[in-house]
Amino acid sequence: MGILYSEPMCQAAYDNDVHEVYRLYRDNPKSLNVQEESSGETPIIAACRRGNHNVVKYLLDLGADVSICNKKQRTCLHYAAKRTYSFLDYLMIVIMMPILLIGYLILLEKQKKNEDLMKLVLSSKVEVNCKDYKGNTALHYACLRKSNTIVPLLLEKEADISIKNNKGETALDIASKQKFKKIITLLKKSG
Repeated sequence: MGILYSEPMCQAAYDNDVHEVYRLYRDNPKSLNVQEESSGETPIIAACRRGNHNVVKYLLDLGADVSICNKKQRTCLHYAAKRTYSFLDYLMIVIMMPILLIGYLILLEKQKKNEDLMKLVLSSKVEVNCKDYKGNTALHYACLRKSNTIVPLLLEKEADISIKNNKGETALDIASKQKFKKIITLLKKSG
C-alpha cells in the first residue's frame, strides 16, 4: 500500500530500492531530478515522503536538487518535517507498550529515524524557509507534529519563526494552539 508513481525513479526511491535507483541513474543520469507529471514530485521528495534515509543519502550524494518543488510547492524538506508514524507504527507501539516497554523503544527508534532524516536533508543546500501552497514552512509542519526533536534542528539552520502561513499563523501560533510547552519555549528563545 502507498503511492504509485509513473516515473520509475520516483517509485524506486519511494520503495527504498537503492539498487534500482542506482541502475536507473546509471542508465539515465537525467532521471535524478525527474518530476512526476501528475504531482511534480521528484525522487528525493518521494524518498523523504516515505522516510527512506539510505535513498535520500544516495540521491544527495549524486547531487539531487533539493530546491525543486512539487505541484503543492513543497520541497523534500517539507516532507521530512511532515514525517509521522504510520497506522502500523502506532499499532505496534500500542500493542508492544505493555510488554517491557517495547512500544516505547519502538517509538524512540522512529523518532530517531525522523531526526536523522531531517539532519540529512538539512545538511544539503535546501531552503529552510520555503513556503508551500498553504504558506507553511517546514517549521510550521514540525510544530503541527509536535516534533520537539525536529524543531531545534530547523531553528539551528535559522528557520524564520516570524513567517506567517495563509491563515496568518506563525509556527509559535501553531505550537501555542497545540499547547506544547517545550516547543513554545524553544521558539520564544530563538525569537
